[in-house]
Amino acid sequence: MMKDMTTTERRRDSGRTKAEILQVAQREFARKGYAGARVDEIADLMRTTKRMIYYYFSSKEQLFLAVLEKAYAEVRAVEQKVDVTHLDPVEAIRTLAELTFDHHDAHRDFIKLVSIENIHEAEHIRKSATLANLGTPVLDLIERILAAGKANGEFVTEADAVDVHIMISSFCFFRVSNAYTFGALFGRDMTAPENRARLRTMVGELVVAYLRGAGAKD
Repeated sequence: MMKDMTTTERRRDSGRTKAEILQVAQREFARKGYAGARVDEIADLMRTTKRMIYYYFSSKEQLFLAVLEKAYAEVRAVEQKVDVTHLDPVEAIRTLAELTFDHHDAHRDFIKLVSIENIHEAEHIRKSATLANLGTPVLDLIERILAAGKANGEFVTEADAVDVHIMISSFCFFRVSNAYTFGALFGRDMTAPENRARLRTMVGELVVAYLRGAGAKD
């Protein structure tokens, strides 16, 4: 009886229900992978029915895709917090790197989901019209920063927005995704609190130094 009451209540608030489903599904997909996660187990964790989940998301694949879209939208929202208009280019690119670091550090499930989707060779992302255009805002942001830096003479390296995005993302992503293997091989926990501030500063300075021409041949 309690389950029926809960289901009826959630039908009245589809926005809240969908958000709750996505939250639980994200944890399960991140923990067990796409193949290992079960919709009926997600339903049990929510104290609802599998049928209710399929009411909002027609299949397991659609549910996983919605989880990916939500996760990527969240990181894109963080990137848009960089105030290009009021920051000089050096501070803007440094801020973007540090915000990316903070997001990846705080959202470990995002890292797992991206790793899982890479195992599936982006099979699900390629089916999403939403995700097909979700990379554009961050590239536009970086292009604006690079253009301003070149205009004022701060940035001298010829690098495009994709190059810079790779540089920032790879550092921030690797630190979390490879924490266990790196720690086992080299005896250092890259995600430990005592290492956080140093690595956060490092990623910003790496990008700035590169754009300023560090290591360039004369």
